[in-house]
Amino acid sequence: MIYTVTFNPAVDYVVHLEEFEPGTTNRSVSEEVYWGGKGINVSVVLKNLGFESIPLGFIAGFTGSAIEEGLQKQGIRTDFIRLESGITRINLKIKTVRETEINAQGPDISKQAANALYEKLGALQTGDTLVLAGSIPSSLPSDMYENILKRLSGKGIRFLVDATGDLLVNVLKYHPFLIKPNRRELEDICGRPLPTADEVAAAARELQAQGAVNVLVSLGKDGALLLNEHGEVLTAEALGGKPVNTVGAGDSMVAGFLAGYLERGDYEYALRLGSAAGGATACSKGLASREDILRLLQE
Repeated sequence: MIYTVTFNPAVDYVVHLEEFEPGTTNRSVSEEVYWGGKGINVSVVLKNLGFESIPLGFIAGFTGSAIEEGLQKQGIRTDFIRLESGITRINLKIKTVRETEINAQGPDISKQAANALYEKLGALQTGDTLVLAGSIPSSLPSDMYENILKRLSGKGIRFLVDATGDLLVNVLKYHPFLIKPNRRELEDICGRPLPTADEVAAAARELQAQGAVNVLVSLGKDGALLLNEHGEVLTAEALGGKPVNTVGAGDSMVAGFLAGYLERGDYEYALRLGSAAGGATACSKGLASREDILRLLQE
């Protein structure tokens, strides 16, 4: 089974305006609501590609209930931990010619709730896949990812990690199957600009030398680069035309890559499907549909 973890889910409330003027009453042209969070995004795109997964994490209040019920209506079986106080955050996305985001903090997560998550993760078995994606709320230990991989290391579980900075670097010693930084995140880790594909590949090799099995780097308009476990560098061009929505594109790439690898065990195909999934989401209002992903894959 595939499990995804979202520590701080969100209801993403997207408001479209012709123009936005602070300090006045602004009236929207249209609105949309999405269930947000990187792990949740991965689970939704996996479902669209025909792969079951179970989202884990923490929810609270009426917004948490809305996320849980919304995912279940999409046929996704959830196993969230419900917090006793607070509400799952609402993130406001104001879209005009420019985009403005207001991201909320989210509820505090108690030590007891964190231990309940450890207990759920402890039930994972050999052959299962665990996707850890996104930031850690301030109420949780900053080494949460490292603690999880330490507890589960040696059980034959496939780890995929999409995180930044030390959160990512500190788990490399546990040999995650896949890490997925973007170019900027990889530059921050390595402490230098990476303008060319060769320089990106060299930086990816540094992370592989520290323990990562496969390194997938999303490059925006330049596509994606994969350094696989055999030391081969594979590249894919950006698909889908002009992006209209970058939120969730990286998560979709992770989901597409995982689906492709599980389907065929072939890294080239996994990279192509990941690129198609990321491109399809970037060109959609929400997360990519199966039809849009397969159309780009054929192109």
